[in-house]
Amino acid sequence: MEKAIYEFKIEGEPVGCKPFGHGHINRTFVVNTDAKKKYILQQINTYVFKNPAELMENVIAVTKHIKKKTDDPRGVLNFLKTKDGKFYYEDKDGQCWRCYEMVDGFCLEAPETDEDFYESAIAFGRFQQQLADFPADELHETIPNFHNTPDRYRTLKETIKKDPCGLVESVQEEIDFVMEREQDAGIIQKLLDDNELPLRVTHNDTKLNNVLLDAKTRKALCVLDLDTVMPGTSLMDFGDSIRFGAATAPEDTKELDKMTMDLHLFEAYTKGFLEACRSLTDREIDLLPLGAKIATLELVVRFLTDYLDGSKYFKIDYPEHNLVRTRAQLKLVKDMEDKFEKMQEIVKKCRK
Repeated sequence: MEKAIYEFKIEGEPVGCKPFGHGHINRTFVVNTDAKKKYILQQINTYVFKNPAELMENVIAVTKHIKKKTDDPRGVLNFLKTKDGKFYYEDKDGQCWRCYEMVDGFCLEAPETDEDFYESAIAFGRFQQQLADFPADELHETIPNFHNTPDRYRTLKETIKKDPCGLVESVQEEIDFVMEREQDAGIIQKLLDDNELPLRVTHNDTKLNNVLLDAKTRKALCVLDLDTVMPGTSLMDFGDSIRFGAATAPEDTKELDKMTMDLHLFEAYTKGFLEACRSLTDREIDLLPLGAKIATLELVVRFLTDYLDGSKYFKIDYPEHNLVRTRAQLKLVKDMEDKFEKMQEIVKKCRK
């Protein structure tokens, strides 16, 4: 059992601790106590999140704000303080931990129905709406330039030049693909830099499996995994949801012919997101399809960069895992490009 749990103000004594979830970044455990309480204990990955203190300042500020906007105690995560009054614990090895109450419910890796995906849109749209009046510029950038797509390209180019693992020659086709789209990839960041898009509090990891659903009603309860809550643009939050949830195959599929974007799921998500978030500007709504494409293209760049750099960021199950992910997301970008006009028509229909 992880000793860190004893540093938090939990009810009862721990009687069990086991790994939980399938996250790429942090180590997560579910802890049971003799008081019939369940808690989530997480070890924060400090290779990815260099400043856990700032990360937790963001998380606590945002969850406190959301608590003012909801009457449902299950509508927001409740983080526990340590015995010395902090919201995270640093052990003798320098590892950082945090703990929150486990809410009964379930998460999905892929939507089983259009309604499931619609509910995830309600969750992330509601999250956006609840934080529409939060001063986004007061939040820390826990990962600087996280959705700065031009900066992701800069890092890729530097990695290609260094070629630390001698892999560049073997992925020239993938490199050519992303470089041909570099100009389009920078559009959203330029609009944000030019103040043509509002700076918002964004989740930045809006996958379906970060939405907790009620076990009985399958309605959205709350949004999970708040580590990457930062200032940003709603377009990338929307786009990452589509990239993950409207895809017809896993993000690391090797069967590329099965990877497409489901327009029915795109419509279900767009409908729910716009219903729950009424604060979006007309410009933001118009650009939602572009958000989906750029969010997906950006991940192609990230997976490819990590592969060329020796797979230091994303967890991998085998040496070529990030290359497989690259090719799967690349195929998804192609399909979005083929369906772009239909995506625009759907957005137009859903905004009415």
